[in-house]
Amino acid sequence: MARRRILLELRWGDMDAYQHVNNVQIMRLLEEARVRAFGLAAPDGSAAMLATGMVVAGHTVDYLAPLDYRIAPVAVDLWVERVGGASFTVGYEILEPDAEAVGELRTYVRASTTCVAYDFSAGRPRRLRDDERGRLAALGA
Repeated sequence: MARRRILLELRWGDMDAYQHVNNVQIMRLLEEARVRAFGLAAPDGSAAMLATGMVVAGHTVDYLAPLDYRIAPVAVDLWVERVGGASFTVGYEILEPDAEAVGELRTYVRASTTCVAYDFSAGRPRRLRDDERGRLAALGA
């Protein structure tokens, strides 16, 4: 499977009273990585993937280790696990971008998000187009 790596900086406000990144902020990191991967413009400058609409149908998150606040960025690796008629599932890992920096390859979170292509004007899910399927295939499905 093809993975795409997004490096994200943590914000001071991401930290909770226990001095690690709060679970809600973890979801925001996953969202930011997903938006950057599928975002406003494709890497080739063409129209955005799913520019006509997408909604999140569900998340699954496994917290493997506390992610303490720090200045250095974290890596979010993401890939497409599955593609259906109108939906697809994105897999993620939040991990250390440089295993040598901490002496081990540390994974903090494994997660997945099911996304559904959506026609907002009609108010219902829609089928994925061939060009969208091609872009999803480039990320692993």
